[in-house]
Amino acid sequence: MQQINRRHFIKGTAIAGAAISLSPRSWGQTQGSNDALRVAVVGFNGRGKDHISGYKALQKSENVRIVALCDVDSTVLSKGAADFEQNGQKVETYKDIRKLLENKDVDIISIATPNHWHALAAIWSVQAGKDVYLEKPVSHNVSEGRRIVEAARKYNKIVQTGTQSRSSSGILEAVEWIKAGNLGKIVIARGLCYKPRPSIGKSEGEQPIPASIDYDLWCGPAAKLPLNRKKLHYDWHWVWNTGSGDLGNQGIHQMDICRWFLGEQELAPRVFSVGGRLGYDDDGETPNTMMIFQDYAKAPLIFEVRGLPEKKGSKNMGPYHRAAVGCLIECENGHVLVPDYTQATVFDKEGTQIQHFKGSSSHFANFIKAVRSRKQTDLTADILQGHLSSALCHTGNISYRVGSKKAPGEIKEAIKGDKDATNTFDRMAAHLEANEVDLNKSPATLGMVLKMDTKSEKFLDNPQANALLTREYRKPFVVPEKV
Repeated sequence: MQQINRRHFIKGTAIAGAAISLSPRSWGQTQGSNDALRVAVVGFNGRGKDHISGYKALQKSENVRIVALCDVDSTVLSKGAADFEQNGQKVETYKDIRKLLENKDVDIISIATPNHWHALAAIWSVQAGKDVYLEKPVSHNVSEGRRIVEAARKYNKIVQTGTQSRSSSGILEAVEWIKAGNLGKIVIARGLCYKPRPSIGKSEGEQPIPASIDYDLWCGPAAKLPLNRKKLHYDWHWVWNTGSGDLGNQGIHQMDICRWFLGEQELAPRVFSVGGRLGYDDDGETPNTMMIFQDYAKAPLIFEVRGLPEKKGSKNMGPYHRAAVGCLIECENGHVLVPDYTQATVFDKEGTQIQHFKGSSSHFANFIKAVRSRKQTDLTADILQGHLSSALCHTGNISYRVGSKKAPGEIKEAIKGDKDATNTFDRMAAHLEANEVDLNKSPATLGMVLKMDTKSEKFLDNPQANALLTREYRKPFVVPEKV
């Protein structure tokens, strides 16, 4: 990835109940440190394939074996099993995670389902006596994330979040270097997700569900709605019922890195956003253009999402086309650029490079280490960290969802008290103009300014926003209020 400087950057079931019997293979009692760890991967039509590769790479060195696969798509499931059989390995297959969790010969559940299934799958798994590797974002809403943390602690299970940058020794060194005061105080932590997100098209009414998919299981905790988009797989990211937009899809990584540098261990006491799904009319609901202002007391965390190219008709994403994602940590005496998951470069106030930190190791190996040690502190990305960073994405989205469309002049007037927010919006508006989006004709949404009680993780005096901290669940796929 190209180096870019600061100037360029600125531009209710049996499983669901409490009466779940733990596996008799209880860690710390019968499991030896060299015994094989038996893994089941749940959801592997996308990121789950990387889970399979990650554990296969540890098969000899860490004595890890994939023994089961679970997916609601029979085509995906049968192909996955066939791939193992070609290599002389047999795996158990499951369509329903509840059946999988009855298997006492599975130690670890590795979850890479769509977002709306993350929390329930993780909670059911720890209640069934399993350790869990959980993809990001760990939740579909703020309340779910806190419930996973509570379940992990109550059942003393190891739960790793799939934010692999936390296993980067390079980024860790940079965080510690900044924490030591080498560049002075952090002024702003900026994250960006500039990734091309073209239209997903406009369907004509309800679409058929692929015959290979158990749609009731696929929906799970989410509302079982008609499929009103052309593609079921992947495009679930762009509708609120199942996804959280690119802020929760990709941006969670950069949100997490920014919060890591800031050292914040609670949600921001104040948040607002500006954005919209602009430049095309399709079946998606989540913003393709967005700025989020997480107003921490020490320094703000400002996040940007852009899905449109540098200009109308271009295939590039502007000066960041080789740095589609990244973080810029602005300090009193310079800045730190984090262009990917493995490295960080430090520049002084004149833009001269003064430090470079690089290095990374397997996030899956770190998880396995903690599973064997039974020490949650051995995790580089414990579930609490995953919850907090995921929740920052959710609160930004909530601000947007309870906001209202405003003319650009009204937006600038509303945010004029903060020059950093104003500058960020001005760059957003210029980018939209380059894509021939007239904000006077297609107005953006000015998100509501939301204040939060960071201890209870509830908004102050805003029932509408608080309603979006959780969701209505479809029985029997209910995330418990208390675990």
